[in-house]
Amino acid sequence: MATFATSDQLLVIIDPAARQTDGESVRIAKDVLSAGATTKVCLPEGPEEFARALGRRGSRRPVVVGDDRALVRTVTLLHRHRELAGCALAVVPVGTTALAESLGVPAGAVAAARAVLEGAERRLDLLVDDSDGVVLGGLGIPPAPMRAAAAAEPVSVAQGRPWLRTTYRSLVRTLAPRPARLTSVPAPGPSRLKVEVDGTTVVDLDQPVQSVSVTPGAAGAARIEVRPLSLGAEATPLQASGRSVTVAGADFRYRADALVSGPVRRRTWTVREAAWALTLPVHA
Repeated sequence: MATFATSDQLLVIIDPAARQTDGESVRIAKDVLSAGATTKVCLPEGPEEFARALGRRGSRRPVVVGDDRALVRTVTLLHRHRELAGCALAVVPVGTTALAESLGVPAGAVAAARAVLEGAERRLDLLVDDSDGVVLGGLGIPPAPMRAAAAAEPVSVAQGRPWLRTTYRSLVRTLAPRPARLTSVPAPGPSRLKVEVDGTTVVDLDQPVQSVSVTPGAAGAARIEVRPLSLGAEATPLQASGRSVTVAGADFRYRADALVSGPVRRRTWTVREAAWALTLPVHA
């Protein structure tokens, strides 16, 4: 843990999806944070406003009130602007928060807001891929089955908003409110993938695999688990660790934290040790 971070000024950026999903938790978080520190509250309506508020934070410590996608979006923006190493980030989870909680952020608006005020900075490892994408908690190949939301954008977004043509176009969907209608995504079948860890082949294309998972480990090393198939049955998982993981194969998709990407034929992830700081409770 780093030193305590209690007496600074806060820039509270409230994700629009959080405001629509759970306005009461947002209000509670604002009240607790405002009572304990000098705060500036921003209510961005789209990716450009979100990025602009973050970029103009000055000496204020950014606090994101939102779900896992908002957290990943914030880290991605800071990384791509090469400002991540010098920015201590805090989050109050609202909505889907499994990733934030797995990193040690408390569940619940009151507990999370108090951790922002009373906690300490912890440096965490980060996975960065060769397209400048980031992974905070882990990635899976192929994407695990899940209930996925059908694509839908609010009218105000779809009708001629100028920021749809900005460089943040790839982040638009993460800012759209979550639609209520859900569909089921079936489990994918076995894949033929070549997996290399620090240049050493763990599994080659001649061995079909059920899944590959990669998570940031400790001291700059990622943990890799490959589940191959053997004569139609699951074989013993292959485990490895290293600083660089390369996966190659025929048009595979992968889930990085809360987002599904691909298809791609080759992707390399590299561990950046202690690349970012997250404010967590002292006991975490």
